[in-house]
Amino acid sequence: MSYENLDAETRQFMVEEIDMDVGSDKIYLSSYLTQRAQGDWPDLLREAARSGSDDTLAAELRRSAAFNHTTQRQLANSRVIQAKVPHNAAEVLAESEFNRYYARGLSRKALANSIPRLEVYRAKPVKEPRPESEEKIGLLVDPDILLTDVRKSIGVETALGIPPGPGSGISVRIPKR
Repeated sequence: MSYENLDAETRQFMVEEIDMDVGSDKIYLSSYLTQRAQGDWPDLLREAARSGSDDTLAAELRRSAAFNHTTQRQLANSRVIQAKVPHNAAEVLAESEFNRYYARGLSRKALANSIPRLEVYRAKPVKEPRPESEEKIGLLVDPDILLTDVRKSIGVETALGIPPGPGSGISVRIPKR
């Protein structure tokens, strides 16, 4: 994804947000990750926030064989089955979690610099954009409300739907003047 405002200040706020989640035991740990990888996850995420991207995070997850081959999944009838972990789990997890911390870091930057709104934009081209994602492009959001929403929505979609679920290609930026 192309994070338009991924600069040193935003990265520092991202790391602070990760540290806050780790300290309060609120960091999202995917059940797809091996037990060892769950222990490594905060450091991998921190390193990507400091100097990498969702792509470098995904590459590190693949390199370190961080994923289980199968996971348990509960069906609608409450029955639990074994399911294969998707082949693109590294990309999906890295993109979605990096983007969430980017949105949090950029919200903090906006608040620190008296920027009243962030703009939703397409940060990655997708073959078949979801109509609900397309509707959000150009939307201006209050960074304080966005920050609160993303902080509260650990491992689930945010109430605002920003950033949307994995694979949407949607993120936020400082509006171009």
